[in-house]
Amino acid sequence: MSRREYPQKPIVGVGAIVIKEGRVLLVKRAAAPSRGLWAIPGGSLELGETLQGGAEREIFEETGIRIRAGAPVYTFDFIEYDTKNRLQYHFVIVDMEAEYVTGEVQAADDALDARWVSPEDLEGMPVSVNTLKILRERGFISS
Repeated sequence: MSRREYPQKPIVGVGAIVIKEGRVLLVKRAAAPSRGLWAIPGGSLELGETLQGGAEREIFEETGIRIRAGAPVYTFDFIEYDTKNRLQYHFVIVDMEAEYVTGEVQAADDALDARWVSPEDLEGMPVSVNTLKILRERGFISS
């Protein structure tokens, strides 16, 4: 069991929406929750870290891409219960708008895969509900 499971208090997660040449940076999650789903890259904020600093670090650790994180653009709760109705995960996720700086995409850390994805590529990919929601809200995809 990871330190993220059955938490004593909510965990702050940070991510970054990075769009380059009409494609968004996504990772295929290797760890629960949402294992096997494509999502906005990110992870847990560390003590003393700013939202922007955490997003920049997490995106580099997961994808090898350097970004410049901007303002928060999407915040949501991720709460999941186990089969015994015990709170298994509770994250408050803050996704930042971000600008690509440099680097070649390669999956690392807790990502099974990482790639630049076009709106057309999303069809048929197992994508997390919140990722689809934010990509719609940001105008990257329609319906």
